[in-house]
Amino acid sequence: MGDDIGRVRWGCRRGMKELDFMLNRYVDRAWEGSDADQRQALWQLLECEDDQLWDWLSGRVPCSDGRLNELVEQIRRPH
Repeated sequence: MGDDIGRVRWGCRRGMKELDFMLNRYVDRAWEGSDADQRQALWQLLECEDDQLWDWLSGRVPCSDGRLNELVEQIRRPH
């Protein structure tokens, strides 16, 4: 998928400001130090629909994909 931060930020633009905030906060703190697997997981997460992302990131519904769930938990953490 590539490592272009501009493309990542564009992918983080969602229909909900809350999602924008959570995703961009994660990218700000973790993208630079992430490895290829972590970056691929983020790209996979960004392919999901907003309602599904919100359910996972708000904690309403657990993510059944273990790899994505680990990322969801990292995104949910404020620091």
